[in-house]
Amino acid sequence: MSESGVLTGFTVAVTAERRRDEMTALLQRRGARVITASTITILPLADDTALHAATAACIGLAPDLVIATTGFGFRGWLEAAEGWGLGERLREVLGQARIIARGPKPCGAVRAAGLSEEWAAKTEASEEVLERLLAEGVAGLRVVVQEHGEPQTEFVAALRAAGAAVVEVPVYRWTPPADTTPVRRLVEQIKAGQVDAVTFTSAPAVKSFLQVAGDDVTAVLDRFRKDTLVACVGPVTSAPLVAREVPVIVPERFRLGALVKAVSDELPRRAVKLRVAGDTLEVRGHAVLLDGEPRSLAPAAMAILSALTARPGVVVSKDQLIASLPRGNDGHAVDVAVARLRTALGSGRHIETVIKRGYRLRVDEAA
Repeated sequence: MSESGVLTGFTVAVTAERRRDEMTALLQRRGARVITASTITILPLADDTALHAATAACIGLAPDLVIATTGFGFRGWLEAAEGWGLGERLREVLGQARIIARGPKPCGAVRAAGLSEEWAAKTEASEEVLERLLAEGVAGLRVVVQEHGEPQTEFVAALRAAGAAVVEVPVYRWTPPADTTPVRRLVEQIKAGQVDAVTFTSAPAVKSFLQVAGDDVTAVLDRFRKDTLVACVGPVTSAPLVAREVPVIVPERFRLGALVKAVSDELPRRAVKLRVAGDTLEVRGHAVLLDGEPRSLAPAAMAILSALTARPGVVVSKDQLIASLPRGNDGHAVDVAVARLRTALGSGRHIETVIKRGYRLRVDEAA
């Protein structure tokens, strides 16, 4: 299948706020059905007194060392300083300091400002930055730390304990969304098994999602551990889930495009593939591919097919099929769903009726 249809039949949730539309477009281009539910809201602090005070403190401190943690945050800081008439003085001070970047994105922002970094963390993790700085020694140094969404309490405490004077720069912060309805709806869809993959692009987004899930968090985490793919842009993002023993995929390059590719590679591997009555049948989240051609199915028909493919070639009773339906119902509902399933597959030869017993998938012996 071409890249344009590699995610056909799968439902993927996007929880990001920033670059949400870009990520949605990348997934839809590959055929995915996309659900968007931003779990955080980014609040710029361009007019915030805390950022203004931190900027003035940075200029007055004349730091020896500046730690740039995100490109978005570093650019926002300089833009805010420009608005206050402090841009030139801030750039001058930063230009005289050693600049450490937590990965290539802040590197790009530093260079775009006409500055240069001394080195950058290959892992894009604060832990690598801290380990190197403590190994080099920071006693007596004046250090500025650009925060990235929430206070870096442990990071800053470790620098201060090692003898550094630290100024924290709160360029932006995260808050839960004002309207949590889309996130609550996503929680319900995950619990119902209607979402094949959930993507996260920041650790605060993960934490906010779990917080909004509330009493349903255990059921959601169970889904994550069993059948819903969780994909995170990097190890920092995945850490809150890994701590809860959730299996997570992380791309080798911590980028949006790489994250989409990781999802595009992994979801098709999870699909059920069978040879049925001479055809190749591939069962995905909300659709089936018959010899590579997508056939959309109603939820009841999809539930029936999933129950049959779970036991290929074995007779599945009507009672078992009734239990698999989204709303239970009765034997007549099963018969109707099977009839619609046969119509969607374009032939009655794929599903065999076993009188008074139920139905079975006509699987080839070579399958």
